[in-house]
Amino acid sequence: MFGTIMRAQVKPGRRTEYERVMREMVPSAEAYGQGIHSYEVAWEDNDPDRVVLIVHFKDRESYMTNASRDQTNTDYQRQLEYLNGEPEWIDVNYADYVGKPLGG
Repeated sequence: MFGTIMRAQVKPGRRTEYERVMREMVPSAEAYGQGIHSYEVAWEDNDPDRVVLIVHFKDRESYMTNASRDQTNTDYQRQLEYLNGEPEWIDVNYADYVGKPLGG
């Protein structure tokens, strides 16, 4: 499994709007068939405006295909409206998983 982790600072007072926009950009069922496995959104405890997004893909090829889609860039540009600057990105190869998947 391959993925990316994003860490970003949401502009003061824009968290609720950012959360709404992120929910609107949730991948469709068809996207999951194109290699997107899952994603998680977390907010840092010490800084409630700092968001961490963890995205899981079936493999690196699926990730690269998604990254080159026009819609992916459109969604990214839309996110930037709510962020203080460019986010930090870390691409990763997932090695192990222990426990149950997170539920709704």
